[in-house]
Amino acid sequence: MRGDHTAPVRRNLSRLVRLTGYVVIELKTGKFQPEYAGKLNFYVALVDDMLRRDHHNETIGILICGTKNDRSVRYSLGRSTSPMAVAAYTYDKLPADEKLALPNEGHVVAALEWAEPESDQPDQE
Repeated sequence: MRGDHTAPVRRNLSRLVRLTGYVVIELKTGKFQPEYAGKLNFYVALVDDMLRRDHHNETIGILICGTKNDRSVRYSLGRSTSPMAVAAYTYDKLPADEKLALPNEGHVVAALEWAEPESDQPDQE
């Protein structure tokens, strides 16, 4: 076999290993709302409290929305002490081959329905 096809994978894996921390990613389908930043901060704090150890880097929060207003984002994250970012996505601007690689709405709905817990089981609290 000519060439080492695993080299890019190993390089990317080594970058991930060096991160040594947690990344919380939340996906919203609509426009950014300031309360989303508060919820993301809650999740980051929860991960810090429950999972993070002294040797880990700070937990990073990433919020991905359909659209965002930079001023609203700046004010919403301005006083946060955790590293957080907000990004917007646009499905319509993806190249055709990348759109084909993504699951369609039916696949996502089927996956979510499969993952739902059985309704006849008692709640465990």
